[in-house]
This record gives sequence, C-alpha cells and structure tokens, in this order.
Amino acid sequence: MKTLLLAASATLIAGAAAAHDFGFAGILSNTNQGEDLPTLTLASGQPIADGPIELESGKVYELEIEADGSAELGLEGPGFFRNVWVNEVVINGLEIRPYGLESVEFDQAGTMEIEFIAIKPGQYFLRIPGSTGESQRVDITIR
Repeated sequence: MKTLLLAASATLIAGAAAAHDFGFAGILSNTNQGEDLPTLTLASGQPIADGPIELESGKVYELEIEADGSAELGLEGPGFFRNVWVNEVVINGLEIRPYGLESVEFDQAGTMEIEFIAIKPGQYFLRIPGSTGESQRVDITIR
C-alpha cells in the first residue's frame, strides 16, 4: 500500500512540474540584477570614484576596478566585503570564486571585475590602505 501511495504521489508531482515552467526565483532571478555601478579608478593622486554608491540588499552587482599602473595601489574594505556575498572575481579573463575577500591590490595596470550580491544593509567603504583623504575612498550604502 505504501509503495502504491508513493508511486501515485511521485506521478502527481512529476505531472505538476511538467505542466509549469517555474523558472528561477529569488537571487537567481534575472529580475534581481542591480543597475550598473560606476567604475572605480586606481591612479596615483586621482579620486577613486565621483561620489558615493548606493546598493539594494539582495541585488546582484558587478563592480569594475581599473588601475592605470602609476603606482602599486589596492582597495581595502573588510566591513563591505563581509556584508556581501562575492560570487566571482575576474582578472584578465580568469575567474576566481573565493570564499571571501578583505582587500585587492594592483601591482600594474589592469582591470578587475567583482560580481557580488549585497546582503546586509549598512554604511561601508572601500579605500586605499593607509590613506586618509576623502577622494581616496568611496562610501557605499546598502539599503
């Protein structure tokens, strides 16, 4: 009897799934894409960004960072990186899927793309390590 009930249940579930194309939901939905973010620039004596960045929790974003090679520069932001989920980091076409990040650094000119999902609302920043100037940091708000 149990076998008959299990077989009938499996048939009903399979039929219902075949009748509907549910597609992706939540984070995997293509309606979950955030707007384009401004490119961050790492260049000696130049501001990182034109202004602050606002993100929406639960949305997928791609952050592009360009370095001109004028100096060995990096970005740190442990508070930011601990409150987003990093899907991948792409450097020269190579994809890296890290467990987490705390900082990135450029020893020469290049471009890096970081795809992430904004998770925890709050006020965060990315800055050049050891710098104190306002133009050497970008404030990020996750709503």
